[in-house]
Amino acid sequence: MGGTLQAELREGGMSGRDEALVRALYSEHAAALWAFVVPLVGGDQVRAQDVVQETMLRAWRSPDVLDSVRASVRPWLFTVARRIVVDEWRRHRTDRDVPLDTGPETGEDDRTDAVLDTWIVGEALSRLSPDHRAVLEQCYYQGRTTADAAAVLGIPAGTVKSRAHYALRALRLALQEMGVTA
Repeated sequence: MGGTLQAELREGGMSGRDEALVRALYSEHAAALWAFVVPLVGGDQVRAQDVVQETMLRAWRSPDVLDSVRASVRPWLFTVARRIVVDEWRRHRTDRDVPLDTGPETGEDDRTDAVLDTWIVGEALSRLSPDHRAVLEQCYYQGRTTADAAAVLGIPAGTVKSRAHYALRALRLALQEMGVTA
């Protein structure tokens, strides 16, 4: 028997009869149980031995179960061992999870829609008069105020406001003619 199992049995105050029962269980089923558990723990032989010992401890702690399954102890032991492995996996599963925001795959922003929008608006702008296009370029693309746009274009501020108003209406109409809906 493994050292941990023997220490647990000594500390638990096992009677001679109980110790004989556990020794018999261990000698009869430990090798088969170990062979069953090794693949379950990914080939880790140390973990497999720990699972076998924990299974034997649970068998010792459940003598009433052993008495009721005397004829078919091995299936009960295999079930207990499998549950130990599954419980351990569940307990440590969060340690192995990769958060989605820091996962190995990071998506890039798809700029296709933005590129298509720019292309469509550019096409609609080309349908405007040069005066309307110039006002929209100064006010919306260059981000200039009405006064600054008026100074750059050499026209009064009121004219900039008026042209911007009519240029936006013309742009909306051009987009509608192109099949773009709001």
